[in-house]
Amino acid sequence: MAKTLIRGAKVLGGAPQDVLIDGETIAQVGNGIEADGATVVEAAGKVLLPGLVDLHTHLREPGREDSETVLTGTRAAAVGGYTAVHAMANTFPVADTAGVVEQVWRLGKESGYCDVQPVGAVTVGLEGKKLAELGAMHDSAAGVRVFSDDGKCVDDAVIMRRALEYVKAFDGVVAQHAQEPRLTEGAQMNEGIVSAELGLGGWPAVAEESIIARDVLLAAHVGSRLHVCHLSTAGSVEIVRWAKSKGWNVTAEVTPHHLLLTDELVRSYNPVYKVNPPLRTEADVMALREALADGTIDCVATDHAPHPHEDKDCEWGAAAMGMVGLETALSVVQHTMVDTGLLDWAGVADRMSFTPARIGRLAGHGRPVAAGEPANLTLVDSAYRGVVDPAGFASRSRNTPYEGRELPGRVTHTFLRGRATVADGKLTGI
Repeated sequence: MAKTLIRGAKVLGGAPQDVLIDGETIAQVGNGIEADGATVVEAAGKVLLPGLVDLHTHLREPGREDSETVLTGTRAAAVGGYTAVHAMANTFPVADTAGVVEQVWRLGKESGYCDVQPVGAVTVGLEGKKLAELGAMHDSAAGVRVFSDDGKCVDDAVIMRRALEYVKAFDGVVAQHAQEPRLTEGAQMNEGIVSAELGLGGWPAVAEESIIARDVLLAAHVGSRLHVCHLSTAGSVEIVRWAKSKGWNVTAEVTPHHLLLTDELVRSYNPVYKVNPPLRTEADVMALREALADGTIDCVATDHAPHPHEDKDCEWGAAAMGMVGLETALSVVQHTMVDTGLLDWAGVADRMSFTPARIGRLAGHGRPVAAGEPANLTLVDSAYRGVVDPAGFASRSRNTPYEGRELPGRVTHTFLRGRATVADGKLTGI
């Protein structure tokens, strides 16, 4: 069994400790650990976290392999410090049957860089008319626990209620893309001063907030679990905060880009900033940061949305919505939350590993850095500063809003069950 000794790392940002990995497991955590024959990783000054877990990744396979594949997406995840990702269902064909989710799950097993947990569609074909095979997907080898029509909203209240009732039987969760379709017809960006000045169709905050308000009430009525995808407005924060004050089983995520970027960037008409939900105002950004810090927002999820060059290098109105995010997420969180004093590294571990693993009911991930636990770990050089260059991305796509921007932090090592998937900042051959 291979051994690795991580020497002098700041575990969750605390005092320096040594961590010995033996095979797939953490064998020891302490000071002055010695291990003959172990590979030694000198980690003085670096932060050791549990492997990151993403609740919201688009891997595009099957059907859009020109954008991303399970292999390239999991490589990007490993570079970003992730050991597990949840693959969204809006593939071609849609992941609305046991057969498709098992295909994605098996491709993840074959990649070896990151565990892939498929997300099952709520409705057949993401059409919002008929429930998909929720039970069959759960009972499949993939063991689906999270269901979402992400990319589209389950806007029919009866369908949403039935989905919440169905998944309750096996402690599943419905992850809702909150977008009232009638209120966003023709929308191109956040509705506000900038959209009015640019003459672009506005995407009002209430289109998100009205769906969240309806769904938290439905979840409370049914007694089921609801997860709100990519929450983006200050009003949404208040609705989720109110629902939690009632003791309802509601969780929410925020993307890194909604923690940093604002609709002012759309003045450039650069489609790299076109995303769903849209970039909001500075006031929204500040509200999201505070909500992530105080726990109203439970976790950070990337909404990694790769697109081929031609789908973004075009006029704004024709461009696809979405940004890649797996390889930059931790840096953006350090920049917006850690370096601002809103979260410490233990808080980052909670929002990017412990909590998303708990929401997804993902065994073996989001575990403490302690003896006897699975060796899913991420080592971060938090002192690093570098300019984002998408030419070096592991992802097949390059549609990042951070190109040319200096961001802090760099993942130097990622371990998946004790095996290094990234070493010295580079992908290993596994």
